[in-house]
Amino acid sequence: MTVKLIAVDMDGTFLDSRSDYNRARFAAQYVELQRRGIKFVVASGNQYYQLKTFFDALDPDIAYVAENGAYVVDKQQELYCAHMPAEQTAQVLEFINGIEDIEVTVCGKNGAYMLEKFGEGFFKKMNRYYFRLNRVKRYADVNEPIFKFALEVPHEKLAGIMAHVQAHLGEVVKPVSSGHGSVDLVIPGNHKANGLKKIQQIYGIEDSEVLAFGDGGNDLEMLQHAGFGFAMQNAQPAVLAAARYRAGLHNEEGVLQIIDDCLEGRAPFVRT
Repeated sequence: MTVKLIAVDMDGTFLDSRSDYNRARFAAQYVELQRRGIKFVVASGNQYYQLKTFFDALDPDIAYVAENGAYVVDKQQELYCAHMPAEQTAQVLEFINGIEDIEVTVCGKNGAYMLEKFGEGFFKKMNRYYFRLNRVKRYADVNEPIFKFALEVPHEKLAGIMAHVQAHLGEVVKPVSSGHGSVDLVIPGNHKANGLKKIQQIYGIEDSEVLAFGDGGNDLEMLQHAGFGFAMQNAQPAVLAAARYRAGLHNEEGVLQIIDDCLEGRAPFVRT
């Protein structure tokens, strides 16, 4: 099998613990990817406007599967934007407002929103992942397509809250763990693999020709979808168990090493 598309999660995968990557090394790899016609895709739960800042200087035409697959962009053109009906949005907000010890960010097409009552610490943390982040008095003031809810949850309550949401709202949203320790409530079916498929259709790329990297619960569908699904050494146990292949640590350029292996035709890849 050959590789025609490479998809990377960001936090805990492509990015190190300083939220950066070896830009010189990847820039050299990217030249070779372009020469061979291999499509590069950034697939993350983070906001598109944040993700693109990591790569605009390299190539503004890189593809993005943002917001866990709810917003897909290629060559700066929107390919897909999920939209939760207003009555379902209200249902989710009413339910999660009744859960103690959580803070909520509502994610839409044009930006992300949190209530004014949440503290400055939460705002600064989420602003790392959502560059277009606004405070509102009430979520009813947000007038745009909503496709995700990001919940900040104490670690010891993470599993219980995810099960609670699944039991009561499973037909409306799906809870998945993100790469930075929070819980994302996404529209069922709007995951990273679904976003990749939309890009694959444009370029005529088979699932077996996809190389993907991830570390969190929101990467599971993508890693199972890809012909070459690599879990990071630092990945969550469920991700390590589900992925067929392993990459090194995110702090040791594990993704870039596997890309080198791919370009050099080392196992499990076949030189093209």
